Amino acid sequence: MFKDGLLADEVIFVTGGGSGLGKSMSLRFAELGARLVICGRREGILESAAQEIEEATGSEVLALPCDVRDLGQVEAVVQAGIDRFGHISGLVNNAAGNFLAQTETLSSNAFRTVVDIVLTGSFHATLACGRHMIEKGRGTVLSITTTYAWTGSAFVVPSACAKAGVLAMTRSLAVEWARYGIRLNAIAPGPFPTEGAFSRLMPPGIEEAAIRKIPLRRFGEHQELANLATYLMSPQSAYVNGEVVTIDGGEWLNGGEFNHFTSLPDEQIDGMFEQLRAATRKPSK
Repeated sequence: MFKDGLLADEVIFVTGGGSGLGKSMSLRFAELGARLVICGRREGILESAAQEIEEATGSEVLALPCDVRDLGQVEAVVQAGIDRFGHISGLVNNAAGNFLAQTETLSSNAFRTVVDIVLTGSFHATLACGRHMIEKGRGTVLSITTTYAWTGSAFVVPSACAKAGVLAMTRSLAVEWARYGIRLNAIAPGPFPTEGAFSRLMPPGIEEAAIRKIPLRRFGEHQELANLATYLMSPQSAYVNGEVVTIDGGEWLNGGEFNHFTSLPDEQIDGMFEQLRAATRKPSK
């Protein structure tokens, strides 16, 4: 789909780049010649991903642990990337946190945790990279948002609020920073199976029903999203700015991701969400 070496001049920073969709995008960028800076909170997973990507592609990967909620940590990673590769020309805001819950049961801390990772973390990375990109006179920022960033959704209120903020940031800076040669866009994915976020958002036993809500009758494949991200990060999309591209098989046009749960009895909702919490709960030591 893309010519070899399409991203050979690029150094791309991917937050949450050690697993899931972040890892898939990172691998695709590296296949096309990009050098990478990836971060996340789990050092072992990051190092394993970096080794896998380097062995598969021959591209260099700098993997550093980082909590995107802390601006100082993000700035340190960005500076390390610049020191290693000379510049950073691209950023993918992919780090996220999310879970299903009835909003009236949420604590302030639960709400703040998701917003801090998704919105504040994306702002920190965009600010740290943006300042460098302004000096260099070019750059591309891609944020992974969601279709309910503009519609809202039941049972994921912290994520909906945070992702709506990321989308607003993307569109605001697409205008403000265009004069510096910087483009900002977003992708709104539908369901793409991963071991992390997907497992926390798909109650046991409803996979078949979830697929029926998607007009194309299947979940997304990582390569499909990685190719879209590659296009938006590459010079081929040089006139695309301030846009959000949906890749969900038509799901949001057919009612969205989680609103249909409101038709279920409260006790069934409680049971499904408890099953999810039990399945993802860390074992006690």
